[in-house]
Amino acid sequence: MKTASYDKKSKPLLKNKKTTMNLFYLPAIILFLVIVIYPLIKGVMFSFTNWNGFSQTYKFVGLENYKRILTDPNVRLALFNTIIYGFGSTLFQNVLGLAYAIFLNSKFRGRGLCRTIVYLPVMIAPLIMGYIVYFLFQYNGGAFNDILIMLGKEPLDWLANGQRAVIIMTIVNTLQFVGISMVIYLAGLQNIPQMYYEAAEVDGVSPWDKFRYITLPLLIPAITSSVIVNLIGGLKLFDIIQALTAGGPGFSSHSLSTLVTHTYFRSQNAGYSVTIGLFTFAFIAIVSNLIMKYFDSKEV
Repeated sequence: MKTASYDKKSKPLLKNKKTTMNLFYLPAIILFLVIVIYPLIKGVMFSFTNWNGFSQTYKFVGLENYKRILTDPNVRLALFNTIIYGFGSTLFQNVLGLAYAIFLNSKFRGRGLCRTIVYLPVMIAPLIMGYIVYFLFQYNGGAFNDILIMLGKEPLDWLANGQRAVIIMTIVNTLQFVGISMVIYLAGLQNIPQMYYEAAEVDGVSPWDKFRYITLPLLIPAITSSVIVNLIGGLKLFDIIQALTAGGPGFSSHSLSTLVTHTYFRSQNAGYSVTIGLFTFAFIAIVSNLIMKYFDSKEV
């Protein structure tokens, strides 16, 4: 009888506790609705208009903005550049990050300092990193051109060529955020049981085969995390581009993210800008999910 009475009293208490705990979610839910969901809904609405971003009046144009994306050469070029920024940075960041992690996972004096040096650029804001790099590549007074002049060569306008600028910014993005990949791979390496390597040593397995058949398969969860983080960061690259070229010359080095800003503020075509932004969001979401599913299928 006592147990039954205790249960009857405890149920309302547990219910009240759950209700109280659920109330703590309200601030986060409200912020999410106000900061994410509401702007997204308004953005979808404006994508069907010719709003210029400033005027109080605008009219609905139906699917005109979406049709324009399919034929706009600037969007096509920005999409191509975005793929280079995203996949190029991801490839280099993961290869270098894994190499750093394997090297810095071994024990030697100064290992902690080396890890700090590799990770340090991550702590610099990308916009600041862009301005720092600009002083290296600028035509007048840039460090690289000063070196060329000292060697008796003509100075080079590094950022005047769109293709070269895209490659430079991909490399800059890689070197800045390679520390994230290094940390993820270090965590993955330290979670691999040493008994696998010890058994391989007994069998006389070569270092390459250890890496191929032990390290790499067991690092798939870390590879998945690193690739997705770097891919999303590269596909939405903005700050470094804005600091170095602002998408120029012309539209030659724009990513989809910088093209959104350019279309909104310089062309004053907010409706079309929002449409490009929604396209960018959908593109990144689809690509990242496909890559994640691929790596999930490879996990051991």
